[in-house]
Amino acid sequence: MRIETGVYSKERIDFGRIYCDFLSKLSEDTGCVTSFLGVARKESSDGSKKIKTLVMESYETHANKVLRNICAETKRKFHLNDILIVHALGRFKPGEPVVLVALSAPRRDIGFKALRETVERYKKEPALFKQEIYSDGSSAWIE
Repeated sequence: MRIETGVYSKERIDFGRIYCDFLSKLSEDTGCVTSFLGVARKESSDGSKKIKTLVMESYETHANKVLRNICAETKRKFHLNDILIVHALGRFKPGEPVVLVALSAPRRDIGFKALRETVERYKKEPALFKQEIYSDGSSAWIE
């Protein structure tokens, strides 16, 4: 069963299976499949602290609506064959996957442009909240 675009608890997601399922449904006119797998980092953005845990939370109703809207708009704008954004919620150790963006397009130039725009939009628009908990015991909410 295919997981639709949206946010899900970490325990419900297997990114490998989701990606394989996405690949199994490619249309004949697909010339490019491109994806982005966002992974929890081990250092803060400024490099000053080691991250022990990343906590992802969301206002799920808003996030799901916005993520689906991003997909619909991007699909129309770039004439994509398919697009998917799956974002995990919960606690993550460095190196664990957090988000998958996958899309199929007729050509690679379209695919690359669409992927970049989609990643930039999902980072800003939905109600997703990220807290970094550092190895020194401090923490910060990240925009």
